[in-house]
Amino acid sequence: LTQPVTPDLLVSPSSQDGDLGSECPEDRGNWTGRLDFLLSCIGYCVGLGNVWRFPYRAYTNGGGAFLVPYFIMLAICGIPIFFMELSLGQFSSLGPLAVWKISPLFKGVGMGTILIVSLVAIYYNMIIAYVLFYLFASLTSDLPWQHCGNWWNTDLCLDHHVIKAGNNTLPVNISNTVSPSEEYWSRYVLHIQGSSGIGDPGRIRWNLCLCLLLSWTIVYLCILKGVKSSGKVVYFTATFPYLILVMLLIRGVTLEGAWKGIQFYLTPQFDHLLSSKVWIEAALQIFYSLGVGFGGLLTFASYNTFHQNIYRDTFIVTLGNAITSILAGFAIFSVLGYMSQELGVPVNQVAKAGPGLAFVVYPQAMTMLPLSPFWSFLFFFMLLTLGLDSQFAFMETIVTAVTDEFPYYLRPKKASFSAVICIALFLMGLILTTEGGMYWLVLLDDYSAGFGLMVVVITTCLVVTRVYGMKRFCRDIHMMLGFKPGPYFRACWMVLSPATMMALLVYNIVKYQPSEYGNYRFPTWAEVLGILMGVLSCLMIPMGMVVAVLQEEGTLWEVGVQQASRPATDWGPSLEENRTGVYVASLAGSQSPRPLMVHMRKYGGITSYENTAIEVDREMEEDDEEESM
Repeated sequence: LTQPVTPDLLVSPSSQDGDLGSECPEDRGNWTGRLDFLLSCIGYCVGLGNVWRFPYRAYTNGGGAFLVPYFIMLAICGIPIFFMELSLGQFSSLGPLAVWKISPLFKGVGMGTILIVSLVAIYYNMIIAYVLFYLFASLTSDLPWQHCGNWWNTDLCLDHHVIKAGNNTLPVNISNTVSPSEEYWSRYVLHIQGSSGIGDPGRIRWNLCLCLLLSWTIVYLCILKGVKSSGKVVYFTATFPYLILVMLLIRGVTLEGAWKGIQFYLTPQFDHLLSSKVWIEAALQIFYSLGVGFGGLLTFASYNTFHQNIYRDTFIVTLGNAITSILAGFAIFSVLGYMSQELGVPVNQVAKAGPGLAFVVYPQAMTMLPLSPFWSFLFFFMLLTLGLDSQFAFMETIVTAVTDEFPYYLRPKKASFSAVICIALFLMGLILTTEGGMYWLVLLDDYSAGFGLMVVVITTCLVVTRVYGMKRFCRDIHMMLGFKPGPYFRACWMVLSPATMMALLVYNIVKYQPSEYGNYRFPTWAEVLGILMGVLSCLMIPMGMVVAVLQEEGTLWEVGVQQASRPATDWGPSLEENRTGVYVASLAGSQSPRPLMVHMRKYGGITSYENTAIEVDREMEEDDEEESM
């Protein structure tokens, strides 16, 4: 008996042996476990900001009342933009650059994203290097920042034991004194006294340089095999911080004076809700905490299977991130309450945000506890794991974006290419290890992901809903998940999310304040350099437009713009078996007027998702008929 022969009309070149195009999807790889994606997203979103920014923002903006605008902003711009990014990545299985096949005119948005992520990755790994420094310093019986009298201490140094003794006898004036932990941080770790400012970086601090080298080595080894290796590491780095956080929380709430700090953290001041600043602060916290716009979510989702339920995952990750922030606030402020009681000062005098909390205030609080090296080691190990999985996401975003652009050249050499990127970013970060490195870190932190990132997110939202089309985007999600997004998501994507982001952008520009570190004010040239960092990522968008239009055939500018704004011919799901409905027609060699039937003949039978594709095709035909009338 002879085997039935499939007519050439029903066979696309991508199904024939030896065609290079069929190898790309397999070479790209996928998550190897069911929880890899979910834990990677949790690890990416739950980072250092949850510990050192959210608690401080909450207490300065109304305490418990801050949770009202926080959850409203989470619903308006956090969850919808999060879901949009995951949908784009999973539908196309492409990185932040190649995904702009959706509208090649705006490929500059992807280039802007990569520039922002690269700048953030440089200084974020320096923060991990600081954490490693403190982690190693905690491996001792007596913490080095516990007492004065070291070579780096000054006459202003006054430790808490003296203050406590003074409270029992004579009052001690602490207004002009400095804690041992603050001098350890500034005069020993940073050795900032060796630099006069950002223009005078001074010498490289070799102990910091080695810590930075170690942090880059750890990151490289974890992303060596892409998501196959980092997807396994996050089983530890995404879950272990919760164990430590619970331990710190239990220890914190059992300390004397802990409730004083928690009361300070959560006492609602509802009059703050009348201030626009509080709502803006809530939106900013959501925006940076979830990591939207950095390309990490899109990159992770691109390694999913086509029908992964990202709708469910969106709510798990975003709500889990919010709950983690609130829990971290309890862990931090319970210790700060104990510390304020020990020092005999109000809580607001010991509360700080950012590196000041992680490397000065909390380490000082650790010295007041029994077994202080143990608790210090736990705290910094938690910060290490929190920081590492966010750094994995930044690096995976950069590597994936470039390898997706040059798949035949770079995918087989992904490990070598990752090494080149890590070495390049390590060398660029060397200036952060100098005595004046903290000034450069503050400049990068203030400007690299400021208004430029907001412009990227706003543009993405507008392109997907206006240029690509809300109907088309909802149909893509329908084809992928089996249902369409409801009116809540459509309203947010069309109006609420972009409007909120625009308000944030305007607020950031109107309320612009020059960078400063302590009492040091940055010179004008440094401010200009910082602003240029933000502007350059925005300029990538018009530059990308010019390139896209010049690549189109035709003489008229209008024709070029229209052609470049339409989806590329190969836009759609990357695997042939997922290209149901209208997308089958865009496969190489597809000549059939009824592409869905060809797809069904080739893969056999009709699945529930192909039923969905039939519905989508029918809807599109009806829309075409309405437009022709």
